[in-house]
Amino acid sequence: MSGTLYGLGVGPGDPELVTLKVLRTLRDLPVIAYPAPEDGASFARSLVASWLSPAQTEIAIRVPMTRSVAPAQAVYDRAALEIAGHLEAGRDVGVLCQGDPFFYGSFIQIFERLSPRFPTQVVPGVSSLMACAAAAGSPLAMRDEILTILPATLGEPALEKRLKQAETAAIMKLGRNLRKVRRVLKRLRRADHATYVEHASLDSQKVLALDAVDPASAPYFSMVLVRRGSKGGR
Repeated sequence: MSGTLYGLGVGPGDPELVTLKVLRTLRDLPVIAYPAPEDGASFARSLVASWLSPAQTEIAIRVPMTRSVAPAQAVYDRAALEIAGHLEAGRDVGVLCQGDPFFYGSFIQIFERLSPRFPTQVVPGVSSLMACAAAAGSPLAMRDEILTILPATLGEPALEKRLKQAETAAIMKLGRNLRKVRRVLKRLRRADHATYVEHASLDSQKVLALDAVDPASAPYFSMVLVRRGSKGGR
């Protein structure tokens, strides 16, 4: 009998936002996998480090931070093979995922490779979207409003087209794309109604008006929230 693959959402960064269900599931797992940079510690692992046991086998999925897709895909291919070996031996494996596993989560890469072959369960986590809205003190959507979620990695024309149609929008994955996002919002005269949030729920959290942000310093884990007729910033 094969083991079960678990996708564990560990939240946006504050360890207190890790759910009780994730912690209960985590304690019973013999194998834990998690994304990590090529060098250095895993942020996802750090959120649950105090609950891990030395008896648990750990698999660091070291993903290169490059614009090319191919190197990362090769890393996930190798990680899926290693995880599959444990599952075939009957050992359950939990894959940690920052935020929620099915909301732009890195776990999706493993899920696509292994869920057709092995029993899989996903334990949801608090997403960065909810954490950013809470940090900004701004409702995401009310009544019959439509919320549009956009990756900042879209091309400029596509981003502008989507934002032109959006009532309320959350623009994710900023980093080097912040200049482009700001240009588009200024053209659409919506920059004054945009709030920038980075590292939501962490001690390093920042909530700023869009014009107050240095584009060169914006991390990948940052977001812009845009509402119609609602003043941005803090």
